Parts: sequence; C-alpha cells; structure tokens
Amino acid sequence: MPRLRLRPRLFLALLTFSTLIFACRSPQLGEDITVTITADGLTREVSVPVGSAVSQALQTAGLATGSLDETEPPLYTVLGNGDTVTLTRVIEQFDTEQVVVPFERQIIRNETLAEGETRLVQAGVNGLEELTYRRILEDNVEISKTVVKTVVLKESLPEIVMVGAQSSYAPLNIPGTLAYLAGGNAWIMEGSTANRRVIVSTGDLDGRIFTLSPNGEYLVFTRKSNKPADQEINTLWAVRARNLDPKLISLQAKNVVHFAAWIPGSNSVAYSTVEPRNAAPGWQANNDLYRVSITGGSPRRLLSANSGGVYGWWGMSFAFAPDGRLAYARPDGIGLVDQDGGYLKPLLGITPLNTHSDWAWIPPIAWGADGNSLYFVSHAPAPSPIASEESPYFDLSAISFSSEAAVSFINSAGMFSYPSVSPMRTEGREKYYQVAYLQSIFIEQSDTSRYRLMVMDRDGSNNRLLFPPADANGIEPQIPAWSPAPLERQSGDFLAVVYQGNLWLVDSGSGDTYQVTGDGLVGKIDWK
Repeated sequence: MPRLRLRPRLFLALLTFSTLIFACRSPQLGEDITVTITADGLTREVSVPVGSAVSQALQTAGLATGSLDETEPPLYTVLGNGDTVTLTRVIEQFDTEQVVVPFERQIIRNETLAEGETRLVQAGVNGLEELTYRRILEDNVEISKTVVKTVVLKESLPEIVMVGAQSSYAPLNIPGTLAYLAGGNAWIMEGSTANRRVIVSTGDLDGRIFTLSPNGEYLVFTRKSNKPADQEINTLWAVRARNLDPKLISLQAKNVVHFAAWIPGSNSVAYSTVEPRNAAPGWQANNDLYRVSITGGSPRRLLSANSGGVYGWWGMSFAFAPDGRLAYARPDGIGLVDQDGGYLKPLLGITPLNTHSDWAWIPPIAWGADGNSLYFVSHAPAPSPIASEESPYFDLSAISFSSEAAVSFINSAGMFSYPSVSPMRTEGREKYYQVAYLQSIFIEQSDTSRYRLMVMDRDGSNNRLLFPPADANGIEPQIPAWSPAPLERQSGDFLAVVYQGNLWLVDSGSGDTYQVTGDGLVGKIDWK
C-alpha cells in the first residue's frame, strides 16, 4: 500500500492549529483554577477545583461570611481561572442619643393690653428626646445612619408671649359666657366684651370640637396630636372655664372629627370617632358614639361602629334635644338614635350629594327649643336632565313631631345653611323662639359660596336679612351662636358670628351690629 505523504507546508499548518487548540483548552474536571480574593484589607490567591462558586473559594481561603456581608460577584457565581472576588464586611450597629428639643415661641395678640405692651404668659421649657440610630458600616466605614426610634423623655413647653393689640371698640354688656378660639387658644368673655381672658394657652386647638356646657362652666375642645397624622389626628379635652387657674382634663378620647357635645342634664360628653388613614380625607369614620364623664371613669359605648350608609366613610353628625333625645344626620338621611338599645331609627331619607371629591356632605340639623321639631337642610331635586345626586339646590326644612310632617321653609338656602335655634322666650302668655340660618349668595355654588346671616320665626315666617349688608362680602359657613339670655333695652337677642376673622355681635331685632375683636384670629365661637 502506498504511504500517505503530507506536503511540508500542510503538515506545519496542522501542527500549529493543534497546538493552539491545546493551549486554549479550558481546565477539565479534576483540574484547579486560580482566583484572587480581596478581603479584610488583604489580597490573596487560592486554587480551587474547576466549577467552584465564590462561596467555595472563600471557604478554601478560610474566610467566613456574616449574614450582612457582601461579595462581588455574588456567592453563587461559578468562577473561572483568573477571576477576582471582593468580600466586603458589613456591620449593623444601634446607638442611642439624647437630644434637646428647643421650645417654640408663640405670640398671642391680646386686645386687653395696650398696643405694644408685652407680657410673658408661660416660660418656655426645652424638651428631651431619645433617638435610636441604625448605623451601617462597610469595612469599618460608615455608609448610612438613620433614626429608627424616637422616645419623648420630656415634652417641650412653648414660650407664650402676649402682645398688646388694644382696639377702640366700645365694650358691650353680655349675658352668660362667650367662648372663642383665636390663634389656637381658647378665650372667654363674661359680663362684658371688655372682660376677656385666655383659659387654654397651649396654642394647639384645632377647632374641630369647641363647645361649652349648657351652664357655661366647662369647655370641651380638641387639640392637635403630636403624633403622625396617620396614627392620631387629635385628642379630646375639657377645662373648667370659670376657674382663674384652669386645669386641662383629658377625656381619654382621640380622633374626634365630626361630633362631641354635652349630654343635657348630665356632666357627661358624647362623641364619635374616626380611624386615621394616609389616604384622603385622612380618616375612615367609625360612625360610633361614646359617652364619658368629665369627673372620671372610662368611656361607655352608646352606638357601635357601623358603615354609616352611602358615603359613610366620611362620617355622621348628631344633635341633642333639650330633653336628651338624640338625632343623627348622615349623607343619605336623618333620624333618631335609640341610646338604650344602641341602634338607629331613620326618619327621612335624603338624596346624597355626589361631590366628585374626597369629602361628603352631611345635612346640618338643629332641634327646636321646645323639642317638637327638627330643623335640617335637605337636598332638593334639580330640573331634568340634572341627576338627583348632582343637584346644586338645598332647602331649609323641618320635621314636626306633633304632625309627623316634613315642611320646606326656605328654598335654595344652600348646603351649609346651618340652622341655629334661639333659647325659648316668653312674650305675655306666649312662648316662642327664632331660627337663625345662613343664606348662600350664589345659590348654585353653595359649596364654595359665602353666606349672609338670616333670621326667621320658628314657622318660617318673618324672614329677614341681618348681616352683613347686601353690598358687603358674605361670611364663611359657620353655626351662629345665640345669646343665652336677653338684655334690657334691646329689641332682640344677640347673635355671635365670625366675620373676616373677628367676632361680631348682631341684634336679631334691630339688626344693629358691633365688632368685638380686631386681631383677625378668631376661628370658632360658642355662647352659653
């Protein structure tokens, strides 16, 4: 057989190709590869079997990893010859530190002091907090430091300074106790508008609840919480208004947004609660009802939490009759509360308003002074093709318990008409009372409109404008406060309202008006 002969050049090429393949061949199973590891400030080379992961290379190097340590590449990565591994030591530490919280300075304008005069009401006191920090260190170098816990060891107290803002308004004699909220503090006037003093100077009243007891002796109010809003909105308190050195009384209640009121003939307060939420409007209503005594003891439940009907997430409101009966209002109707049985007794369905927003409308309600009628704002229908829930019209109406009939008194009064009933008065042998309410200036935009103060007899007759005059700007929606008693040589009873941030008194008979404050800070009022 002839021998196969290769040409020299072809033989040389084949030899060179086979040599290259042998030189580039990866290590086979059973062989070792070399990797470089950098850790703890040192760099070393180790040999590991082919197919080893980063974790095996670290074990070979005698390097243990902690639960927070990091490697590049990750521990599960299969290594190749000549690869580099970096091990970073990660340490988590918790440190505590006490921090002084500087007190704030609050300035209260006081019209009982001369202009420019100052007076220290409360000295400021620094607070103290204990902060717990979480520190992360990589190879002993701090890369982050965050606060994970805050404990208040001592509350700070604001420095409160009164600054004189004396006005030239003539003092007026007034009956009872007139309370008003100004600049986050509670003030009262007794006997005369010149006789005024602060009874709560914490500067944190939020105005959601601000109500005097029937005899004017106690004031119940809410204070802003110092906790995050999604945990606690506010807290409920009382103070004895007639004490020269008033002491605050905690009523052991929180998250009171819509309702709190004195229970007639008792020393107890009823209130309803909500649950804070991150999403608008900031709460989910419980639609419940509790009773608590200002003399102490735990709150007692009168009405269990419930859905509250249509738009019940917003909440319900309530109103006590002079004899202690309790009415409720919610977006889809009004009725009575059986306080012994703990259930609702609907009286009248109301078409709920679709606000297309994160708030809901609750019909304002007020009992007649004799307890025989319930005044309320009803949602009136609109001409076609406007849907009933979209109607912009709201009437002032009343339910008579003697005739069991509902009557509309004032058409298109506005959604925030807020009827307010005067105390019972006597003229000869006849007993009577009046009803004040607000009339929207722009009927079809009563949600944003300003209003004018009106008054009528209890049957809707003798309806007339009181304040402000037709050529002046209207007032913001609010509940007018009636004087608790008449004054001699006055044709009608006083009504107190807030106008442009100041307290005004209006004679319901003559229509005469009197400005009482001038600092522009008044937000809420009540008069008993």
